[in-house]
Amino acid sequence: MTTTAPDFRLDGRTALVTGAASGIGRGVALGIAGSGAAVACIDLPGPGLDAVLAELVASGVRAIAVPADVTDPESLGEAVRRTEAELGPLTLAVNSAGIANAAPAEEMPLAQWQRVVDVDLTGVFLSCQAEGRAMLRHGGGAIVNIASMSGSIANRGLLQAHYNAAKAGVVHLTKSLAMEWSDRRIRVNAISPGYTATPMNTRPEVAEQVKTFEAETPLGRMATVAEIVGPTVFLLSDAAAFCTGVDLLVDGGFTCW
Repeated sequence: MTTTAPDFRLDGRTALVTGAASGIGRGVALGIAGSGAAVACIDLPGPGLDAVLAELVASGVRAIAVPADVTDPESLGEAVRRTEAELGPLTLAVNSAGIANAAPAEEMPLAQWQRVVDVDLTGVFLSCQAEGRAMLRHGGGAIVNIASMSGSIANRGLLQAHYNAAKAGVVHLTKSLAMEWSDRRIRVNAISPGYTATPMNTRPEVAEQVKTFEAETPLGRMATVAEIVGPTVFLLSDAAAFCTGVDLLVDGGFTCW
C-alpha cells in the first residue's frame, strides 16, 4: 500500500485575513502568502496595514489591502467584493481581528464590555457571514477563527470577563457554523493560542505579568507568532480536509495544568 504525503500548500487560492495589520493576523497573512495563496489584508486603515501590504508585494505575492471595520457588515461585504474582483474567488479566510483590555467585573462600564464583545465576537460572526456567503457561491472553502485559550479557562490574575466570554463565544460559534455548513463543503475551525508575544500581550496592564505567564506555561515561554501560523495554515490546507468544528489549543501545554 502506498500513501500520499499531506498537502499543506495553498497554491492558486485566494485568502482573506482580518486583523492583518499586526500580531497574529499579520503573521498569518505572511504565512499564507508563503504557502502560495493570494492574500487580502483586512484591518482598520493605518501604517500597519500599509506595511504588511508592502512586505507582501515586495516578496512577489499577489496581495491587496482593504481598510474595513469588522463590526460593520457593509464594510466587510465590500472587502469580500474587492478581494474577489482583484484576486479571484474567495476560498480561504482567517479571522484574527480582536482587542483586549482589563477591568474588574464589578466596575466595568457597559461601553467597555460592549466594545470588546462587538469586535471579538460579533466581528468574527460578521466576518464569517460575509466570507461564508462567498464560499457558498463557489462551492466551499475553509475558515479559521482565532479564539484564545481564554475561551476555555479563566486566566489567573487577569480581569477580563468580557474578553474571556467573547472568546468562548468564538469557539462555540465556530462549532455552530461548522455544523451548519458541513454539508456545503465549508470547513470552520478555531485556533486558541496561549500567551503569545504580540502587541496585545505587551499591554501595560499585563507587562509585569509576562514572567508569570512564561513560568506557568509548561514549555516555559510564550509562543512566537510564527508558532501560531503553522497550525493555522494546516487547518486551511487539504491536509486538514477531515477537520471541522475543531478548537485547536496552541498553548504550550498551559491548559494541561
